[in-house]
Amino acid sequence: MSPILTSIVTAAGGVLAGLALAAALLWRQQQALARARYAAGHDDTTGLPNRRALLAALTRATRVDSPFGLVLLDLDGFKSVNDTLGHEAGNDVLTEVGRRLAALRGPVRLAARLSGDEFALLVDGGPDDVAAAARAAWRAVGRHPVDLGEHALAVRASVGHISAALGIDPRTLLHQADIAMYQAKQTGAGVHGAIATSHTGPPPGTRLRDLRRR
Repeated sequence: MSPILTSIVTAAGGVLAGLALAAALLWRQQQALARARYAAGHDDTTGLPNRRALLAALTRATRVDSPFGLVLLDLDGFKSVNDTLGHEAGNDVLTEVGRRLAALRGPVRLAARLSGDEFALLVDGGPDDVAAAARAAWRAVGRHPVDLGEHALAVRASVGHISAALGIDPRTLLHQADIAMYQAKQTGAGVHGAIATSHTGPPPGTRLRDLRRR
């Protein structure tokens, strides 16, 4: 091979190697970006979409002329699980509840964990569909004890549901569903429904969920 041809082959090899390295770096950056985006919208413990993802989904739902509603769930007596069995057991309970909610089929569009022991469902359809989804979620959570190895823990939830009113914003809808869930917990009814109104929500910092802690 002539010196000139050898130089051309060597240069071409260097270019190809550089392109391969650049492609590998770009792929790693894209993977890191995808992981960061996933983490920003998902809960670490359960793998479910988080509060941010739920609010984004609610915002999208309000921009489409189709009926929908929101279901909120709060696990009854969950604090005692952490206090008596430890946080690892508590995380196992949350993970299993998340699995049960994620397994619910249509009209449930999205199952999310908001924080602590609070979960939410975005439901397509009118009031009857939303109420049916709320009852299905309540049954799914409490149908079987959660296997914790040495313990089998019975789990119950208080569930509130609400159908979206015309012009309601996501945070107001979330607050009104929170009121319905609080009523379910206070009355011991298990499931409580309410009618959404489009008035503005509570003053910043007002959180009924803070009153529910036991």
